[in-house]
This record gives sequence, C-alpha cells and structure tokens, in this order.
Amino acid sequence: MAQSRSYAKPVPEPSPETRFFWEKCRQHELWLPYCPRCQRFFWYPRDFCPRCFAWDVEWRRASGRGRVYTFAIHYRAFHPAWEAEVPYVTAIVELEEGVRLYTALVEVEPEPGKVRCDMPVEVVFEDVDERTSLPKFRPLPEDAHA
Repeated sequence: MAQSRSYAKPVPEPSPETRFFWEKCRQHELWLPYCPRCQRFFWYPRDFCPRCFAWDVEWRRASGRGRVYTFAIHYRAFHPAWEAEVPYVTAIVELEEGVRLYTALVEVEPEPGKVRCDMPVEVVFEDVDERTSLPKFRPLPEDAHA
C-alpha cells in the first residue's frame, strides 16, 4: 500500500494482476476477470481461472450492482486515518455477476436497521488522488434492483 500526500488513508498499489482493474476504476468503471472456458466471473484478479486453471482469462465490464451479503458497523477505527469516520460500514457485496467484493458502504446511516443483508447496492467511485479511484457501494431503492 502506497501513501498519497493528498489522501490520509492507505491506497492500493496496483500489481501486474490488478493494474487493469485499477485503471478501469479510475475511469469509474467496474471490470472483473472472466473465464471463457467456465463462463464465470471470479475475484480476486489473477492470471488463471481458480476453477479450471485455464490461462485465457479476460476482463469484462460488470454491471456495478449487487446485494449486501454481510456487513459490519465499525465503532472503532482499525487505523488512525479512519478515526474521524467512526461509525462506518464495511460489507461484502455479492455482485450480479456472482463474485463477492469487500468494500465500504456509503450514503447509508451506520445504524442497525438502516443496513441489512440482501440490501440492493450500486458501485460509486471515490477519487482519492490523480491516479486512484476507490470502488465503494451505496444503497439502491428496493424496486431499482428488480
């Protein structure tokens, strides 16, 4: 993790396997690795399919929509840079494509009853510096995910 001068929190340092993902996030697009042999998306990025071990992995644009699989409301910061934000919500979001991402939930009150499993969400991007945009998720109205 590299530290940005204008952003007080740690930011990801792209690896060869994740570089494309972070480049697309910078363009406010969510892309996922896809195996044409299995015909399934997977996460996290790697050079081969974790199911069939095929090496012909592709990147495909994701819908950016999903549902909260599980979540946590944090009342204590795990890093000093997050102290001003407590309480805040992190979640595992299951995307329409079937993969699960660990992320932050934004634009939601961090209170039990306001956040719930199976809540529909969509990706939004936070531009943290000139080269990094972080994918986060916000709630959608119930009927928007039907």
